[in-house]
Amino acid sequence: MAAPKKGRRPTGAQGRPGRALAIILIAMVALTAGMFLTKQTTPRLGIDLAGGTSITLKAKSEPGKPDAINPTNMNTAVGIIERRVNGLGVTEAEVQTQGKDHIIVNIPKGMNEQQAREQVGTTAQLYFRPVLAFTSGEPAAPNASPSGSPSGSPSASPSGSGAPKAGDGKKASPSATPSSSATSQGRALSEALKAPGSPTPSPSASESKKADDNKAPTPSATPSPDAAASALQAKFAALDCTDEKQRATAAQGVKPEEPMVACGQRGDTWGKWVLGPAAVNGQDVDDAKGQIDQQSGQWIVTMQFTDKGADKFAKITGDLAAKQPPQNQFAIVLDGQVISDPSVSQALTGGNAQISGGFTQQSAQDLGNMLSYGALPLSFQEDSVTTVTAALGGEQLKAGLIAGAIGLLLVVIYLLVYYRGLAFIAIVSLLVSAILTYTIMALLGKGIGFALNLPAVCGAIVAIGITADSFIVYFERIRDEIREGRTLRPAVERAWPRARRTILVSDFVSFLAAAVLFIVTVGKVQGFAFTLGLTTLLDVVVVFLFTKPVMTLLARTKFFSSGHPWSGLDPRRLGAKPPLRRSRRTGSGTVSAPVDAKEA
Repeated sequence: MAAPKKGRRPTGAQGRPGRALAIILIAMVALTAGMFLTKQTTPRLGIDLAGGTSITLKAKSEPGKPDAINPTNMNTAVGIIERRVNGLGVTEAEVQTQGKDHIIVNIPKGMNEQQAREQVGTTAQLYFRPVLAFTSGEPAAPNASPSGSPSGSPSASPSGSGAPKAGDGKKASPSATPSSSATSQGRALSEALKAPGSPTPSPSASESKKADDNKAPTPSATPSPDAAASALQAKFAALDCTDEKQRATAAQGVKPEEPMVACGQRGDTWGKWVLGPAAVNGQDVDDAKGQIDQQSGQWIVTMQFTDKGADKFAKITGDLAAKQPPQNQFAIVLDGQVISDPSVSQALTGGNAQISGGFTQQSAQDLGNMLSYGALPLSFQEDSVTTVTAALGGEQLKAGLIAGAIGLLLVVIYLLVYYRGLAFIAIVSLLVSAILTYTIMALLGKGIGFALNLPAVCGAIVAIGITADSFIVYFERIRDEIREGRTLRPAVERAWPRARRTILVSDFVSFLAAAVLFIVTVGKVQGFAFTLGLTTLLDVVVVFLFTKPVMTLLARTKFFSSGHPWSGLDPRRLGAKPPLRRSRRTGSGTVSAPVDAKEA
């Protein structure tokens, strides 16, 4: 064996192990600091550990569509509801079918839970309807607003063109224009429901109450043009949008091709509308999202329609553009409730449009989610809503942590008994891996919404064995070199290339299995796959940047280099061969001498 030439220093980790240790130390400090700066000191927990809400939706059979409830439509509905919930940033939400006609939605406890409940419960078709009449002024109960409904009435404009500012949309809104007079409100309603003629005064408050009690049309100055218009006017006058039951039943039994009355929240007050037949439905919307307008700096909602939807939308906006407020508006109606009512000043052609005016980031994104994922192939009703406690999950977590602790203890005992001093390196490496795993999981909860569930905990426990296996492979390679008669320092460096290949192949197989499992599965199994893949990558980082450099440094200490009986590297215990010999030529022949430890 040739000795290193004098004056040449070994390169790589052998010569500069401190550099690798500094890198991983900096990474640990940075991750820990980021965890405290973001105030996310613990990982987010899934519904099985932290509790949450479980919603059961039942598909409703519709007249004339006896075969609508089928696996294809149910799976499509699951995908739409899942995207709708996850579009709010709610992670680990589980959406799955149960039986033939039920969908279970599990929403973990979190800041967006209430919004998710509102949007999941809103499962009917999405429609664009022209506004015939509007009135406002009824105080709204706190938190009664459909999420995504901005205060004030925004305006619609072609996408890519200069959109009106938020204030412009509000100026075009009838709610922003004083119209609290009962006479003016009644006139607008009458003109929308009948042919031009003498205006019909709006009913007074006492007359509205009487109509509500008697379920009869409110008397008016002149007769209604026909019975349908009269009934719709009476329903509009009697509707109390502050009553949740009336809001829920106002649109029941109304077909898309029929006019209707509906409620919606405007700021701190409820508004109610008379709406014409649906001109566009949610399936005509190809894509929608909330974003910032680069010109005005305001939040807007952009919409992109399908080919058929573009033609329908161009027709309705062309018809509305020539009318006066509020009849130049169209209402976006979801589950019988108005979520937005933008005004139109021109025909919007080309299949692209944007809604601007009065949006916050949250309201713009919520409205974009509703427009994108609002149309379902089936109608659903909320069958039950239950609160899931974390008691059972907490007990299972406790049992899992106990099992993991027992497994870790057995691994440590085995390492101490079999590897003795080398066990110190393995234990410290496991500790470094645990710190990295914990801090990254905590930061991912804040960054991408990763939630730790029970299968994910199992994946972390399985990773203990994968990490310990990497240490064992390296230690055994070193001991093989010592059995060949080499001293510790060259044995550490010679063993590393062979151990490195084995570790990389083993971890690649584990990571590939985790990736495939993550792609082809859904729900909680993905949590297991994600954690397994993450810890496998961290195993490579720890072995390369911590375990190997520390082994290089400890090989220079007397305790390990001398083969102390408690070091785990005692040549006699390992059955080492006699020291390797090298040949040296002299003047009269060849002399063999044991290789000096320093030279080796």
